[in-house]
Amino acid sequence: MDSAWLESATAWIAANPTAAGAVIFLIAFCDALILVGIVVPALPLLFAVGALVGLGHISGPYALACAALGAFAGDGLSYWVGYRWGPQLRQRWPFSRYPQWLDRGEQLFRRHGSKSIVIARFVGAVRPFVPAIAGMLRMPMRRYALPSLLACVAWAAAFLAPGWVLGASYEAVAAVADRLALVLGGLLAAVALVYACVLYTWRWFAAHANNLLARALRWTRRHPRMGRYAEALIDPNRPESASLALLAVCLLGISWVWFTLLASLLASGGPLQLDHSIHELMWSLRNPLADRLMAGLATLGEAAVLAPAALVALGYLLWRRRWMAAAHWVAAIVFGLALTSLLEAAIDMPRPPTAPAGFGFPSVAVTMTTIVFGFFAVLIARELPGRQRVWPYLLAGVVTTVVGFARLYLGAHWPSDLVGGTLFGIVWLLVLGIAYRRHVSRSFWMRPLAVLFYGSFAAAAIWHAPRSADELLAKFAAVAPTRVLAADDWWSRDWATLPQHRNERDLRRRWPLDLQVAGPLEPLRAALQAQGWRAQPQADWLATIALLDDDMPAQEQAVLPATLDAQAEALLLLRPGETPDEQYALRLWPAPATLDDGTPLWLGTAQVLKLNKPLDAAALWLPSAADDARAHAAAARALAGFGGVEAQGFGGTPVLRLRTQPAGGELPR
Repeated sequence: MDSAWLESATAWIAANPTAAGAVIFLIAFCDALILVGIVVPALPLLFAVGALVGLGHISGPYALACAALGAFAGDGLSYWVGYRWGPQLRQRWPFSRYPQWLDRGEQLFRRHGSKSIVIARFVGAVRPFVPAIAGMLRMPMRRYALPSLLACVAWAAAFLAPGWVLGASYEAVAAVADRLALVLGGLLAAVALVYACVLYTWRWFAAHANNLLARALRWTRRHPRMGRYAEALIDPNRPESASLALLAVCLLGISWVWFTLLASLLASGGPLQLDHSIHELMWSLRNPLADRLMAGLATLGEAAVLAPAALVALGYLLWRRRWMAAAHWVAAIVFGLALTSLLEAAIDMPRPPTAPAGFGFPSVAVTMTTIVFGFFAVLIARELPGRQRVWPYLLAGVVTTVVGFARLYLGAHWPSDLVGGTLFGIVWLLVLGIAYRRHVSRSFWMRPLAVLFYGSFAAAAIWHAPRSADELLAKFAAVAPTRVLAADDWWSRDWATLPQHRNERDLRRRWPLDLQVAGPLEPLRAALQAQGWRAQPQADWLATIALLDDDMPAQEQAVLPATLDAQAEALLLLRPGETPDEQYALRLWPAPATLDDGTPLWLGTAQVLKLNKPLDAAALWLPSAADDARAHAAAARALAGFGGVEAQGFGGTPVLRLRTQPAGGELPR
């Protein structure tokens, strides 16, 4: 919410609240209008409007009324269009070319009657057409208007509410969990994107299978020599020909994309510029609350999770004497793993600076996840009825996306490693899928096999992920600082060259780093605890969920962790403030430098925390927007025994520096 365009929009809306209402009306009106509503992205636009409502830049009831009236007016105009032209509307362009637009709405209307007016308001595919259908079928206006008005009000409230809630809680949550929100939002967006791509790609191919098969047959007749090799796949007398043709088309297209990516990487001699940009972005989003979650999700692609599910599926196929299916299943996994390992060894691609050995191009974990789940979908999909055949492919896409995103977050791979692994896995499973569908036409009862496979995977994931997450996470710890300062130079002058604010783009979260400590932290912890401060362990997910507990005293509510250069706090100390809803906090992180005598160096900040309850749903301790340096003064008094020295840095920030174990047994003066 800090981008320039949003700041400009916020300022404009604050200065023109009446005009903002007209814009909201126009968005909802266009979304409801027949044909126009297909291309208007009402959901993200109204989400943004809701966020501005939550931030207090526009009146909530006013925005709700404008959105509802705009939708009602758009529905009314669509109703009039349908009433005016009636059945002749089907003969007019573009409905004469795309009759399915009206067909879906008419099916819904005939099935549910007046209720379809309410239902369609929340279904984007038919929302702009059902009012026109009601008009075409001469539904009386008095029966149409009231359901339409109620539906528009409910729709406006539902579409504004998520942004409204986010805006109301944004200031509070962003202060301590902005990275966590971005990581989880990015994961959900990636899963939703892949889900939509798989779903709509499958539906498109399913709708055009016969047309593609007919074109392929015509091509074989025009090219008899090459056509001989294609006849085995596109024999119209075989019921599997349509699916085989689709698999072949996918194989050609994805193979072309994969080899294009490989050629680009080899030509550049290493990762692309986009790889570096995305890697740096993901590394900047590191957050203690997300780290262990992502490490657990990354383990889903390991052999300890995939192997039990694969072996259970193989055992079932052998028990049912499905020898050909079992042979293809073994070939998919064994040769897929061998080919991936061979490709990884053959292509010497530089690893990300955060990745240890064993994480190369392509990603073995992502490739094997794609192959195992993808080929299992090939095995069972055709046994499902109609549109249900897509769900194994959707599961394969979702699981692969989760594993890939988690490994991208940890810095284990470049994005091209993950994309290359996924594409290579798809190419191999398509090759095996064509071979399997070509030679096997017998069906089998897939429900027990699906339950065994997915159940084994879930059980192995639940058992393995918590046990291996910490071990995997330890491999991707922050890189040790390479800058080394002479101990005397740091004390005399080089302290001023260290960061004096958190490296945050949002000025509200660029907390001053007003404390520098050389030496172990244990003496500092002991000194502060002796004066009434308490050390809080790093908050985990259980402590975060406990923030919703209204019965827990405020002083016992956890303070959520914060990061500096993607590193979590090494120490968090708290002390009660002057009022029950206030406390002092002292946070310390590893500094981006060390001293030449091996002494560790730490950067810290002292803050006044205020208790906030956004939406009365959770208790959050947040840094005070108007910090009057009381926390810094309290920390300086408590640390007076270390003989610290305070001076102003280049940015005007008063910085207290001290040593917890001074050389020679004397404190520096």
